[in-house]
Amino acid sequence: MDEFKTNNKPKILFVVTEDWYFVSHRLPLAVAACEAGYNVAVATRARQHAETIRQAGVRLIPFELSRRAGNPLLEFLGLLLLYRRERPDIVHHIALKPVFLGALAGRLAGLQAQVNAVAGLGWLFISRSRMARLVSPMIRWMLARLLSAPRCLVIVQNPDDAELLKQAGVPESHLRMIRGAGVDTCEFSPSPESPEPICVVLATRILWDKGVGEFVEAARQLKQDGVKARFVLVGEPDPDNPASVPEATLHAWQEEKVVEWWGHRDDMSTVFQAAHVVCLPSYREGLPKVLLEAAACARPIVTTDVPGCREVVREGENGLLVPVRDAQALADALLRLINNSELRAKMGKRSREIAVEEFSLEYVIAETLNIYKEQIG
Repeated sequence: MDEFKTNNKPKILFVVTEDWYFVSHRLPLAVAACEAGYNVAVATRARQHAETIRQAGVRLIPFELSRRAGNPLLEFLGLLLLYRRERPDIVHHIALKPVFLGALAGRLAGLQAQVNAVAGLGWLFISRSRMARLVSPMIRWMLARLLSAPRCLVIVQNPDDAELLKQAGVPESHLRMIRGAGVDTCEFSPSPESPEPICVVLATRILWDKGVGEFVEAARQLKQDGVKARFVLVGEPDPDNPASVPEATLHAWQEEKVVEWWGHRDDMSTVFQAAHVVCLPSYREGLPKVLLEAAACARPIVTTDVPGCREVVREGENGLLVPVRDAQALADALLRLINNSELRAKMGKRSREIAVEEFSLEYVIAETLNIYKEQIG
């Protein structure tokens, strides 16, 4: 008989769409929860990271919950059956779709305690697209009702998201601020700059709304002006996301010699060691882990002045903030750092200080475990 069901330890069930995201962002938390005396399981799509999860001592429940497509009714019914079977003491939903479907299923299944972690509310709350204008009011109303239920706590990553949820009707007493997933400041540590030419890195899923197009245009402008620097994209397209950049476009940019595309990398600390400047011109974020990792590696950052990004980057201290969708402003900010090694060193030093003081993995884990204790009662 399954230990998750039979022993007397409190049971935590994580629900997240992708196993790679769980490993990247939440596996250290799950391991810490095991060490703190909880039985821990995760329901997620089991792909290439399934064995990593099992080897960490976390029970894996294969569960198909698509980020974009799929049948929401069937997914909801699947969660309802899962919760009735597993009866966790705490269910921890991660990201908006698991939060929405899971909070409703948990309520109907009679679960007593929920932790709902939202990682960015951009499309649902601030998008001006026709589809968003049609469906957003109803979804926002339903979400606010679900998140207002007794013993339902909501983890937000930045003050802007907290304010949006309060405006939607979620009581402030239900909100808990934990800024991001944290960063391992031992794994991601400072190193001297690599020899020139200057290397500017954008590491992300290769999506248009991560500002990839603006990054490429800024690189093109700077190269046309004779700037001797390398501009590197690290990451892969995401076919499940309608904003994914086609792979053919990436190859065309490489053939044009405007950017290099390094693809997926598991050794991100090595990538940041090769970088002189890290860039993320995203349109919206919860709190991007890649910026925490870059900061821990003592790299100056150029990013957009949007929620999440501006939580990590302080204008003029550890990086530069630029307007969204502004390739010229991005090019100007990058050029300022490309041409000034002293400024890069000064900002990089401050990046490391911010990462250690405010975003360490240990701090994020401790704060989340406190929420679990609060929910267990």
